[in-house]
Amino acid sequence: MASLAQLRLVASLEEKKSQSLSRQYQQAKQYLFENQQKLAGLEQYRLDYLKQIKQKVTVGVNTKTLIQHQNFVGKLDKACQQQTEIINQSVLVCEQRKKQWLAQEAKAQAILKLIDKNEEKQRINQSRLEQKMFDEISSQQFIRRSSHI
Repeated sequence: MASLAQLRLVASLEEKKSQSLSRQYQQAKQYLFENQQKLAGLEQYRLDYLKQIKQKVTVGVNTKTLIQHQNFVGKLDKACQQQTEIINQSVLVCEQRKKQWLAQEAKAQAILKLIDKNEEKQRINQSRLEQKMFDEISSQQFIRRSSHI
């Protein structure tokens, strides 16, 4: 069985892995959030741009300008679609990082429980040895007293 010092070293390494995976998960969540904000900004810009086009059309706009506006809206639609794909991929990465982190956390906790269990066994064994020693001393004292009587 591994010694407590070895188990503590392993626990320390596993905790470092856990912290690293936690940071990666937090970074993935932040990246997802930033991309969601970017999509929201793109969608809002698209809506504002469409309102501007609608206002220009009511005043009167030539065909060439209207086609340019429609092409730009198409580019905005494509950018929104690409951003949605990035978000979907980010969600998958985020979920994967979370699973990795939680699995590592479970592994680290299992090692800590093993350490606790081994420490408890050592305490029990130490207590038994002490009790055995006290019993031996008591019996020797009894024998000495009995022999003096």
